[in-house]
Amino acid sequence: MASTTRDLEGFVGEALAKGADREAIAAAATGAGWPVEQVRSALDAWAEVPFVVPVPRPRPSLSARDAFLYLVMFATLYVSAWQLGSLLFDLINHTFPDPADPDYRVQRIGQSMRWAASSVVIAFPVFVFVARLLSREIARNPLKRLSPVRRWLTYMTLFLAATALVGDMIALVYNVLGGELSVRFLLKVAVAGAIAGAIFAFYLLDLRREEVEA
Repeated sequence: MASTTRDLEGFVGEALAKGADREAIAAAATGAGWPVEQVRSALDAWAEVPFVVPVPRPRPSLSARDAFLYLVMFATLYVSAWQLGSLLFDLINHTFPDPADPDYRVQRIGQSMRWAASSVVIAFPVFVFVARLLSREIARNPLKRLSPVRRWLTYMTLFLAATALVGDMIALVYNVLGGELSVRFLLKVAVAGAIAGAIFAFYLLDLRREEVEA
């Protein structure tokens, strides 16, 4: 795939060097069977500046430092979201106890809440700190927004959030059809939907903003 993409970029560069119009190049490439997205990407690889030869645009690079920061940011996001949900679930279980719950489960609520609260108190500030650090770096160098690891982790986060939302709705519909709708269950559905929905909406809007700025 990489070699075929280089073939397309080489063709585009050579055509631009010979003075061909960008629309004509795009029409020729798509007419030869190249996908429109790849043709657009190949054209975008060359800057529209007046010079005797085509001038390549700078390409996003992936450094070990960037990979480390993005992995830390998304890992702490996942921990924060999961443990926040666990903490809220425990509060719901404590406020609306189920008589059918065994004693050992009731006794473990306090320990579970301490663990979840400790995780959120540590993980969430780390997430905020790293996210702000990366945002400042992107503001100084917008090309970093195209970092491959950032895009992969963002889409993976969207996938996980969408999966959680779908599962949440399936559980809701299942219980509605079974006539088992308690306050406790509805609150848990609301918590899971709110956390997953907030993450999904935030990163989806971030990607849309990136497309507009591009």
